[in-house]
Amino acid sequence: MTRISADTGVNSAGEAVVDSSAISDFARAMTADQVSQPARRLKLDAEKTKNGLAQLVLTVVKLLHELLEKQALRRIDAGELTDDEIERLGRTLMRQSEELARISREFGLKDEDLNLDLGPLGKLL
Repeated sequence: MTRISADTGVNSAGEAVVDSSAISDFARAMTADQVSQPARRLKLDAEKTKNGLAQLVLTVVKLLHELLEKQALRRIDAGELTDDEIERLGRTLMRQSEELARISREFGLKDEDLNLDLGPLGKLL
């Protein structure tokens, strides 16, 4: 056992040492739990996990879609696009929106399912 300097709370190896009955009790309790109980396993429902992952991915894709729409409107308002580019961009964004809706229906998700609540910041979308 290493000796502890009474002044500094540091042992002879230079390591900080805390001598507290509360910490000792906590360490004993943690060690006892780990020895006496087998490791706990999560019970995951494959369907819920799949839908949760789909919801997360679709939320991110929908956010990106909305950002692309806003960027497109900014470029249109600034006069940066030709009429052909505007038409192509509009068709592309419409197809993307339709595909998002189709995939959402396939997973049984509604638009409100893709709008995460960020607490004090409000809704994501």
